[in-house]
Parts: sequence; structure tokens; C-alpha cells
Amino acid sequence: MSDHHDQVAVRRAHAKDIPALVASSAALFAEDAGTRDATVDINWPLAEGAERFASGIDDPARLSLVAERYGEVIGHLVGTVADGSAMRPAKIATLHSLYVRPAHRGTLTGAGLVTAFLDWAREQGAQVAEVTAYAANADAIRFYERNGFGPHTLTLGQAL
Repeated sequence: MSDHHDQVAVRRAHAKDIPALVASSAALFAEDAGTRDATVDINWPLAEGAERFASGIDDPARLSLVAERYGEVIGHLVGTVADGSAMRPAKIATLHSLYVRPAHRGTLTGAGLVTAFLDWAREQGAQVAEVTAYAANADAIRFYERNGFGPHTLTLGQAL
């Protein structure tokens, strides 16, 4: 493991971070969904990401974090919190997007992003935190399990 995790700052994203968020999200789409899900438009972050990130920066139900090292964004996390439904009345925090540049993996940067997300979720009154990962992405599944997540549901699919 690298020893430079202490030089990484995790903070809320600001409007000036939107280009870096788009770039980080585009890298995630290319690496993850782009290799595992033919139904995902891997160009979405470049086409729609800036508007989506801008609309969420000040939304109290959305969280956009960046991991920064020496002034350079090396990763991001996006999450939301939502009230439950009549059927499932728990307030749910959902981790939608997490990416750390490959050169910075193994430095606890991802764990720092997850910790900040979970702290925020608790502050928002969430009772459950959820994340999804592609079944074929064993590295992501192991990462989330190391960070306290466990299997809860399974979605099965079929191409038509």
C-alpha cells in the first residue's frame, strides 16, 4: 500500500470542480460500465455530466465529494439521501458513483470518500446506506465489503 494517503483531502465539491467531476465520471463510465454493460451510454458524463453536477452542488439531498492531492482531483463520490416509501419507510442513502484514478488506488482514498459519505448520510438521518456494483466487478465488490457494505438484494437481468 502506498504511504501518501495522508496527503489526500476529501471535501465537498464546488462549482469550480465540475470539469474534474465530469472527467472523473467519464473515466468511471469508460472503465466500469463501458466494459460491463452495453446498455449504458458511456458518453453520458461528457454530454450531460456538467449540468447534472451543477444542479446537485447546492442540493441538500445530494452529496458530491472530491478527493484532492496537491490541488489535483484524483477521485470523486456522488450520493443522495431520500425518504423511504410506505412499503419501506427507512430513509436511504445511496452511493451512486465512486471513482479513484488507478494510480491512487490502494492509498485509502476510496475509503476516505466512503467514510465521508457515511458520515454525511448519518447526519441526514439515513438509516440505511446502499451501493450497487456490477456482479462482474469483483474488485469493486471487495472494496465495498471492506468498507462495511454487504449483499442485500440481487438483480437478475436478461438481454432482449
